[in-house]
Amino acid sequence: MPPPMMPQTPHKDDLEETWSFLEAGIDSVMLKLEDGVDMKTYMALYTAVHNFCTSQKAVASNQGLQAHRGGLSRLLSRLRLDSTWAKSTKRLTTWPFMTAHLLGEELYKLLGDYLSRHLNVVYRESQSHAEEALLGFYIREWTRYTTAAKYVNHLFSYLNRHWVKREIDEGKKNVYDVYTLHLVKWKDEFFEKVHGKVMDAVLNLIEKQRNGETIEQSQIKSIVDSFVSLGLDENDSKKSTLEVYRHYFQQPFINATRAYYESESRQFVAENSVVEYMKKAEARLEEEKARVGLYLHPDVTKKLTDTCLDVLVTAHSALLRDEFQVLLDNERQEDLARMYRLLSRIKDGLDPLRATFENHVRRAGLAAVDKVASDGDAFEPKLYVDALLQVHTRYQNLVDEAFNGESEFVRSLDNACREFVNRNSICKTATTKSPELLAKYTDSLLKKGAKAAEESELEEMLVQIMTVFKYIEDKDVFQKFYSKMLAKRLVHVSSVSDDAETSMISKLKEACGFEYTNKLQRMFQDIQISKDLNANYKDYQDKVLDDEDRKRIVDAHFQILGTGFWPLNPPTTAFSAPPEIVKTSERFQKFYFDKHSGRKLTWLWQLCKGEMKANYIKTQKVPYTFQVSTFQMGILLLFNDSDTLSYSDIQKATTLTPEILDPNLGILLRAKVLLANPEGAKPEPSTSFSLNYNFKNKKIKVNLNIQIKSEQKVEADDTHKTIEEDRKLLLQSAIVRIMKSRKKMKHVQLVQEVIQQVKSRFPPKVPDIKKNIEALMEKDYIERLDGDEIAYIA
Repeated sequence: MPPPMMPQTPHKDDLEETWSFLEAGIDSVMLKLEDGVDMKTYMALYTAVHNFCTSQKAVASNQGLQAHRGGLSRLLSRLRLDSTWAKSTKRLTTWPFMTAHLLGEELYKLLGDYLSRHLNVVYRESQSHAEEALLGFYIREWTRYTTAAKYVNHLFSYLNRHWVKREIDEGKKNVYDVYTLHLVKWKDEFFEKVHGKVMDAVLNLIEKQRNGETIEQSQIKSIVDSFVSLGLDENDSKKSTLEVYRHYFQQPFINATRAYYESESRQFVAENSVVEYMKKAEARLEEEKARVGLYLHPDVTKKLTDTCLDVLVTAHSALLRDEFQVLLDNERQEDLARMYRLLSRIKDGLDPLRATFENHVRRAGLAAVDKVASDGDAFEPKLYVDALLQVHTRYQNLVDEAFNGESEFVRSLDNACREFVNRNSICKTATTKSPELLAKYTDSLLKKGAKAAEESELEEMLVQIMTVFKYIEDKDVFQKFYSKMLAKRLVHVSSVSDDAETSMISKLKEACGFEYTNKLQRMFQDIQISKDLNANYKDYQDKVLDDEDRKRIVDAHFQILGTGFWPLNPPTTAFSAPPEIVKTSERFQKFYFDKHSGRKLTWLWQLCKGEMKANYIKTQKVPYTFQVSTFQMGILLLFNDSDTLSYSDIQKATTLTPEILDPNLGILLRAKVLLANPEGAKPEPSTSFSLNYNFKNKKIKVNLNIQIKSEQKVEADDTHKTIEEDRKLLLQSAIVRIMKSRKKMKHVQLVQEVIQQVKSRFPPKVPDIKKNIEALMEKDYIERLDGDEIAYIA
């Protein structure tokens, strides 16, 4: 077989011959690319372009330019001009010669005409195709054409490097490198004529997929890529833009998407429930998101998402919001979460929901309290606090799970809880009822009892208490009741554990600051100091008492409590303590004053307690132990000297007032430790009392130290009075503190600043603030000036 003939390279100065040769080669590349072009032919074509662009005409022009530059240089040298002038002159005199003619324009124009003819043929062939067949044809031709363009671009690389580059550098319009020229021609001669039909076919395919049919996704991906490739920057042909893609693909696609979902959503809503519509909308949004990754350009993401949200969510947002209350009433958490996800993606979509949610939680809280209040005054503080906590816990879980813990829904929950905790049916009688009941419930948890909680369980309960505490406005009321109850637990050694007490105080300190818990911590310190003091006192007794005395002494434990830190009052009644107790107290006082001279001790008899052995009941092998208050102890010890005593005898011996004596005698009668004469009589001057030698009880230890309800009420009333006094002092100190720093300020501004400073402790009333401003004026701390201005008096 003979070797292939070497292609005949055309004469380099002959344009017609050169183009004829090139056209045949380009035809082979454009039409028979799959057959390939042999290397010799390829090199011959490249050489033909190179030879034509470097023909004699171009070379002569270049040589003349160089000769002129050389002569000018010699002339400047002979004249010995300053080098700066020489450079300047050189710049001025050489620029006209830069227009030397480089061959290439003729080839460039002929190539452009060729591409136009070729694409006209392609267009005529495309007219016989439609829909998916047209897409297949478009993609095949685009692939063939752009691949060929790369080869042709390489063939004309010399033209690109010289003539094309110079034309572009000189600012010529509509001149591109050869590859870009192919793209420009494709857009102008073919794309502009077929893009409408191509897009119709693409949109039909996408609609089929939306309707559940399977399509050839790669076709759409190829179309998208081709549209993107046609985006050229008019100012820089090497740069690409997305303008063609956005105008010819993205915008029609977005318009079609809007029309499709408007029709579908309208029909779906008419035939299905709101919940089913939300499921459909959420699924559609996910589909469109996936569609971008499958075959669309990422640039479409925002517009596609915004369009879908506008049509699927915003257009039906009123319908969704109307369903929100129904879902709340039925606690449809999953559907509420779906609604939240949808409406959170549109502007202001959740605002109406937050208001509805807040009102719903408030109503639920008020209803829960009403249910507890229906029992009258019989309900336990635990029932009240549990009712508040159950509502909070239920809706806190809803916020966390359905509303993703979103801060604005948390705010709505907090607002609702604050309302029903502080303003409910139980608080109508006393606005400070919530903090009082919360303090009592806390006391029941921290006090020893039959149903003491496990340590971990107790800690969890304390955390829940702090949840309610967060919403209480009258935090000073809680502090007063809590401190009184803590004092009793510490004095009576009835705390579940020191760790639990410390944990609670730490939580309060974290919530309200050091000042709020300062006195509580000092109370703990006093108890610890008292423990050390008792240990020293025991050592002291061992040294000063002989064995006989030690047998007769009362086993006592003393607590020294600082007056300024403990919320305790001196006794409200006179009391003549039994001789046994007097001796013990006097011995301790001597020990204490030896260590601390100049101090005063006030005995708080109403808080003292003790245990007594009932040795008089002969039928009992193991004597009963009576747990009694000191007042009860004083009454019972009188019966060591007499079996029967009159009311007046007991009163004279103890010096207790009837308000204290009568309830304590009543407890002893109800427990049948004492018997009244006549039988069934109440404690009064005509009654006498005798020991019950036939006393029986299932327990060996009998607790008689029971607080009387009337005492509890008096104590609560006293606490409230103390709160009012403390509030007055707190307001006055805030006013003085503000005025001392500001010197002068308007009355209205002072009132507002006082509110800001004390609202963390309690919500102050404006009339109370004004009343305390007037009180401080009377005391000459501040004075009123002209123009409703107030000044501090130094």
